[in-house]
Amino acid sequence: MDVPKDQIATLLEHGLYSSAQMLGCFLVSSPAANAETTPHLKAESLVLLGDALFREREYRRAIHTYKQALQYYKIIPKQSQTTSRSSLPSNRSSSPNSFNISAINENEVKFKIASCHCALSENRAALAEMEGIPGKARNLQMHMLMGKLYRNSRHIRPAIACYKECLRHCPYVLDAITALAELGATFKDIISLFPQTPMRSSKASFDHFDSSRWLQRYVEAQCCIVSNDYKGGLELFSDLLQRFPNNIHLLLEIAKIEAIIGKNDEAIMNFEKARSIDPYIVTYMDEYAMLLKTKSDYLKLNKLAHDLLSIDPTKPEVFVTLSVLWERKDERGALSYADKSIRIDERHIPGYIMKGNLLLTAKRAEAAVIAFRGAQELRPDIRSYQGLVHSYLCLSKTKEALYAAREAMKAMPQSAKALKLVGDVHASNSSGREKAKKFYESALRLEPGYLGAALALAELHVIEGRNGDAVSLLERYLKDWADDSLHVKLAQVFAATNMLQDSLSHYQAALRINSQNEAAKKGLERLEKQMKGVDPDAPEEDDENEVEDADGEQEETDLL
Repeated sequence: MDVPKDQIATLLEHGLYSSAQMLGCFLVSSPAANAETTPHLKAESLVLLGDALFREREYRRAIHTYKQALQYYKIIPKQSQTTSRSSLPSNRSSSPNSFNISAINENEVKFKIASCHCALSENRAALAEMEGIPGKARNLQMHMLMGKLYRNSRHIRPAIACYKECLRHCPYVLDAITALAELGATFKDIISLFPQTPMRSSKASFDHFDSSRWLQRYVEAQCCIVSNDYKGGLELFSDLLQRFPNNIHLLLEIAKIEAIIGKNDEAIMNFEKARSIDPYIVTYMDEYAMLLKTKSDYLKLNKLAHDLLSIDPTKPEVFVTLSVLWERKDERGALSYADKSIRIDERHIPGYIMKGNLLLTAKRAEAAVIAFRGAQELRPDIRSYQGLVHSYLCLSKTKEALYAAREAMKAMPQSAKALKLVGDVHASNSSGREKAKKFYESALRLEPGYLGAALALAELHVIEGRNGDAVSLLERYLKDWADDSLHVKLAQVFAATNMLQDSLSHYQAALRINSQNEAAKKGLERLEKQMKGVDPDAPEEDDENEVEDADGEQEETDLL
């Protein structure tokens, strides 16, 4: 042959894809690769060219080239097809990233075509190609891709079957373990798929037991998270972290759980520890960005956004981080960034959470409901339930809000945040305040350090004229919490009882903790007018409404 095939394979293996693509054009047009006399050589040449195009991300050209290869493959005499197939090594990879100069395998080429469609987000076309591969001919990569495609198409049962096949091939496919847990498989279901390999020596047997033990704990942790048993999941991941110190994956998983359940300081510490080990991490960095915003640490948030853009500007986490950064400057811009994160990855939950919160702040509660429902369909957690409840309350849909809150309580029976949600719904109606009080108190019994429930209960005390009870409740938390929202609430209560000097000191304390706290700024401005003997409501009637709105938004941000 004028152009040796092994030279293209060498170029591909060394990552010289542009040269491989150009050389592939010579190979395909070579007289030796004649379509009529040597269709098998033509097919093989086209597959090599397709591989080069795939690596250059020219997916449309790659699909076209692979399909041409299959057409030539079909005209190869049956006898030579059988010979070609039998000569294939059994352990060869079907990935478009691997290159083999022996005769082509029809199923591998179909997988490569499906991979191209997948890269173009054409799930239906990819699935059609994959379903053309017989079940017995599918390898680990094929089962994994099919599981992902079925899941994206909401075909749950076949997705579960594919992920189970992955674990039968190899129990260490952690993505398959997580996917099965999220699709409802139990701990016992998953570990029953692990192959029971007999060991010869006692040391080998011990090593196998030790290895399978940590893997089983990992499975158990993922199942705990999916069932909203965050405490159990956190304990299991923490145990694993002791066995595997400075494990970035475990640190990120722990930090994400801590962020969801409101352990913000611990989550920030673990995210920063992971970044100190590997400063180029992108995974879950949008969760970290949301936490930095709650602390009003815009210096770190700005640096994080800059770092992520320089690492990989195509990831959904980057656009959620940009959305968080732009929220206070340009809400429309922030919303467009959140939308882009979802367009990049339709399964990216923080994108939906961020979008829902932005829409809720913009008083577009109906659209916010759709965003929070999108997050719930992927994986319900307390944040999506909180978003739904507050969206329904904004729409005065108390029944729907109560249903969503009870749904959260049912899913998370040991969650103080879920109990507080039910209390929030009851507190929205004057006739339900006594019930609200009971739920807030239950939440505090379950989690005594839950500041959100304490603030809500204090607000209830104030509404019903029990300012002394509100003050004593909040002052108990001052011993352990340096929180700006706590000082703001105390300042508001003292201002309402005309204890202006105490109110002033708490507003100032709030601003020392968080100089960006809008509720504290506006409250202090209002208080200064009162201290000068000026009626803060006299000049403009709208001023009071603006302050109250800011207070409400501050509380809502804390809860969300």
